Amino acid sequence: MTEFNLDFPRAYGELTATSIFREQPEDFQVDEDLGFTPSGVGEHVFLHILKRGENTAWVAEKIATLAGVNVNDVGYCGRKDRHAVTTQWFSVYLPKGTEPAWSDISSDSIKLISFARHQQKLRRGDHQQNHFVICLRDVNTDNRELLEQKIKNVFSLGVPNYYGEQRFGRNGNNLHEAQAILVDGKRYRDKQKRGLMLSAARSFLFNQVLAARVTEGNWMQCLDGEIEQFPSGPLWGRGRSLVTNELAAFEQRILEPWQTWCNGMEHAGLSQERRRLQLIPRNGSFFWKENCLYLSFSLDAGEFATSVLHEISALKVTTTTSPE
Repeated sequence: MTEFNLDFPRAYGELTATSIFREQPEDFQVDEDLGFTPSGVGEHVFLHILKRGENTAWVAEKIATLAGVNVNDVGYCGRKDRHAVTTQWFSVYLPKGTEPAWSDISSDSIKLISFARHQQKLRRGDHQQNHFVICLRDVNTDNRELLEQKIKNVFSLGVPNYYGEQRFGRNGNNLHEAQAILVDGKRYRDKQKRGLMLSAARSFLFNQVLAARVTEGNWMQCLDGEIEQFPSGPLWGRGRSLVTNELAAFEQRILEPWQTWCNGMEHAGLSQERRRLQLIPRNGSFFWKENCLYLSFSLDAGEFATSVLHEISALKVTTTTSPE
């Protein structure tokens, strides 16, 4: 069986601190910001939900049951972490009929914050950003001043914009499934699940290119042949590479061992896209409370808080850290 290394190189050197991560849900708080206000009219009802220790798909099923609709009529912008306290928006397609008592969705682990109508269903990535408050417990470091300087660098210069480990499934299982699809010809009746596996493969290839740029120390620089105004990496798909010259040759060299995957993604109908190599957290701050380190920052949709933590501390995880 192919082994997939998910320990990607760090931009700021080896870690000098260890800490306990997610000892309790309150240690990982996420607030989803749509970036717009529901209009108040339309065929969809938007529900703003606070959940603790519950996964997104389960909440969507509860909403569908309450509304008496198919779960496919419930939309959301992304799957938020289960072992966390998160606020998140859901949409429900209800063009006609009487609305249920939405407050009935509330329980010990779910709370309805607000609801309003809107014209469109929520889909993946429709939100603008996520705001995080993270507590790292029992931080162990020989040099707190050095750690604090590293955090300041992370907030001012950014970090490599890796896809987080949760994209690849527990123990990289999504990548093993992607290998079966792309190399062995495995078929999936569930198109959504197949899409998740291909997305994991695409993300892994992006991380391979980014890891090589981090190793060479040029991940914050535009190379000759870049089409964007910022350093970017490939999200593989059909068509010629979107970049040329030095950058195209570099990416071709890095992805040469993965040509079977690249060919399979082209045949799957995915199109060439680009993604930023540099993730710069916004409104970053931190403070200490005894031996706990609290980090606060905001990220755009599609960016991973674990990629920020990847540069700060080795994490002793006390619970499952996958989104679901």
